[in-house]
Amino acid sequence: MEVVQVLCMTGGNGDSSYANNSLVQKKVISLAKPIMEEAITNLYDNNFPASLRIADLGCSSGPNTFFAVLEIVNAVAKLCKKMGRPLPELQVFLNDLPGNDFNTIFKSVSKFQKDLQKRTGTSAESCFVTGVPGSFYGRRFPSKSLHFVHSSYSLQWLSQVPQGLEGNERNIYMASSSPPSVLKAYFEQFQSDFSMFLRCRSEELVEGGSMVLTFLGRRNDDPSSKECCYIWELLAVALNDMVSEGLIDEEKMGSFNIPQYTPSPAEVKCEVEKEGSFTINRLEVSKVNWNAYHGEFCPSDDRKDGAYNVAMLMRAVAEPLLASHFGDGIIEEVFSRYQKIVADRMSREKTEFVNVTVSLTKRG
Repeated sequence: MEVVQVLCMTGGNGDSSYANNSLVQKKVISLAKPIMEEAITNLYDNNFPASLRIADLGCSSGPNTFFAVLEIVNAVAKLCKKMGRPLPELQVFLNDLPGNDFNTIFKSVSKFQKDLQKRTGTSAESCFVTGVPGSFYGRRFPSKSLHFVHSSYSLQWLSQVPQGLEGNERNIYMASSSPPSVLKAYFEQFQSDFSMFLRCRSEELVEGGSMVLTFLGRRNDDPSSKECCYIWELLAVALNDMVSEGLIDEEKMGSFNIPQYTPSPAEVKCEVEKEGSFTINRLEVSKVNWNAYHGEFCPSDDRKDGAYNVAMLMRAVAEPLLASHFGDGIIEEVFSRYQKIVADRMSREKTEFVNVTVSLTKRG
């Protein structure tokens, strides 16, 4: 599987699109808002650029793309007002893999500019938005060109499926039944990818530039723990049931693996310190319910069903990967089964995503 070619969230604005099933991610961005505001304050302690260049890496498409940028610019506007300075010109770079639905993003730019003017007073003429397709596990920007980098729920995705996953055939990810060699292979791929990410950003950020990165992660030391792998284990149950019934080829099932690693805070800290270009300002853990509408107003009767919400979220995330490997024909059936499995587990267990957020400053 060529991850760069097939990894993307489900585009468009349909029922199963990421645009309509990304409320969990919006909540995660909101949880990181105080950390982003602090990072912006620290950035302006070091310098006050006349033109501020911001990159959102792994921007995806839909409402969250501009929600994150609005929060960043609003923090800048509040700080400028407090300091009695004019808001700088803004250059916003939206990066994701080539398969991302950039067309939907570009169609939303005018709405974003109106929202920006309403919230911060920034005119469309002083905010420039650019799409930057390509993997963030490589250089994407000129040297010393960026002031602020944001990434949320993207860096857990790996550049490739790790090598050496033999013995993990009935799993699609790390699981409690995975052999130690599989856990090691996933961890080493994360180390390689995240260190490359840090090296590239250290070249692209100005001295004193800031990054706020949020991973889907875990709290404990076990990379196969339920708090980070369970949601994929349940999808594997649905897929294996379909293998048993002859609906999915067993060999195809054995060669399907999710290119993801959910790090602990200690692992993130270790890689940052090892690479050496950044100072860690904050390293925090937060949680959010699997069900995006838990404790929220439900806009429709469907959304009152927590398992439906989880299944639609996971479909928006995983459908392109599944369809590229197994074909489109299994999608409806696998997520119908997955919803029932998730409903059973959610009725008996507390289900939460764990988020790891780190705030970094580029060393001089």
